[in-house]
Amino acid sequence: MSKNLKNKKIVVSAGASGIGWIIVKECLDKGAIVFVCDINLKFVNKIKKHPLNNKKLFSYVCDASNENEVSNFFSKVKKKTKKIDALINNVGIAGPTGTLEKLNSKDWEKTLKINVISHFYFSKFAIPMLKKNKKGVIINLSSTAGIFGFPLRSPYAASKWAIVGMTKTLAMELGRFKIRVNAICPGTIKGDRMGRVIKDKAKFLKVSRKSVEKEFISMSSMNTWVYEEDIAKNCCYLISDDAQRISGQIISIDGNFFKIKKN
Repeated sequence: MSKNLKNKKIVVSAGASGIGWIIVKECLDKGAIVFVCDINLKFVNKIKKHPLNNKKLFSYVCDASNENEVSNFFSKVKKKTKKIDALINNVGIAGPTGTLEKLNSKDWEKTLKINVISHFYFSKFAIPMLKKNKKGVIINLSSTAGIFGFPLRSPYAASKWAIVGMTKTLAMELGRFKIRVNAICPGTIKGDRMGRVIKDKAKFLKVSRKSVEKEFISMSSMNTWVYEEDIAKNCCYLISDDAQRISGQIISIDGNFFKIKKN
C-alpha cells in the first residue's frame, strides 16, 4: 500500500460512517493523520475502538450545522496540531422528495443549512490552519445533481450547485496561498443513503424500488453503480502531491452520467 499521504494531517467532516468513514480508512491506509467529526455519537464511539485511535485517528462529536460546535471541534484539533494539510467537506443529507410546490419550507431550509452552510463553517475555520501550512487542499463533496439537476429533489440539487460555486470561488481566492480547492461530484453511489433516496422516489411515484434502481443505474453510459471506495481513492489522489496542479475542478465520478429520465 502506497504511503503517499504519510503524516499529512487531514480533517474529515461527517467521517464516522458511510462515504466519510471509507475516506477516513483510505487516508489512514496511505499514512495520514486524520481528525474526524460526526453528529452521531454511536458511530464516533465505534471508531474510538480503532487500533489507531489517539495515535493517527482522532474523533469527536460535532453538529456541522452549528457554528459554535464546529469552532469547538477545531479548537480540539488545534490542541493536536497548529496546521493541517487538507479538509474534506463531506457533510450532507438527501433532503425531501417531491415537486417543489409541495415541499415543506423548513425541509428546504434544513437541506441548505446542512449541505451548504456547514461547508462554509468548516472552510472558515480550516483555511487559517491551511495557510499556516503554506499549502493545502480543500475537497468539497458535491454531486452530479450539482451539474445536471435532479427531478423531485430541488433542495438537494440547489445545495449541490451552491457547493460548485463555492469551490470555484475558493480556488480563485486561495490559489496564491498554494491551497487547492476541488469538488467531487459522485453519481449513483451504492449504499444506504442512495437506498433511502430510491425508496422515497419509488413511494412518491408509486412504482417498485427495483424499477427506480434500474433507472438510476441506466443514467450512466457505463450502466454501473459508483462505489464509496471510488470516492475515497480520488480524494486521496487530490490530496497527494501527484495532484499539485489540480485546482478549481469539478470532478464527476459517475460512469459518465448522461441522461435524466423525465417523470
